[in-house]
Amino acid sequence: MMSIAHKNTVSFPAFMNELMKPDWLGGAEVANGKLPAVNIKESDTEYHLELAVPGRKKEDFSIEVDNEVLAISTETKNEVGSEGKNENVKYTRREFSFSAFKRTFTLPETINTDKIEASYEDGILSFKLPKKEEALPKAKRMIELS
Repeated sequence: MMSIAHKNTVSFPAFMNELMKPDWLGGAEVANGKLPAVNIKESDTEYHLELAVPGRKKEDFSIEVDNEVLAISTETKNEVGSEGKNENVKYTRREFSFSAFKRTFTLPETINTDKIEASYEDGILSFKLPKKEEALPKAKRMIELS
């Protein structure tokens, strides 16, 4: 197995202006050249991070946060169909494969890492990354002249 490291070069100016951290878009390690596509959205109160990872189960993922770095990885091995590991089987074609990836995202300091939520549904791994209270927009207030 050969592991190839990729670095995303796509820029999201709105994120980059606020975050000022180039690794926010995620570093990557890939097996078989399969890197999940990523969407990052921002609202006033949180960021949403989505990865397209179809054909997996929740148990396939390893997700951790350490020192403001979110690491997401998976490793799957597609076994032979109904034959299992029968050594008497001869293939005329075999396309089942092994795939793995690891993506890391350096989170901005404005993220409340204790309240990150993750879910996996219909092939989409989703994260809610809530902003810290001090990073939320302040309500407009009127100042009266004295």
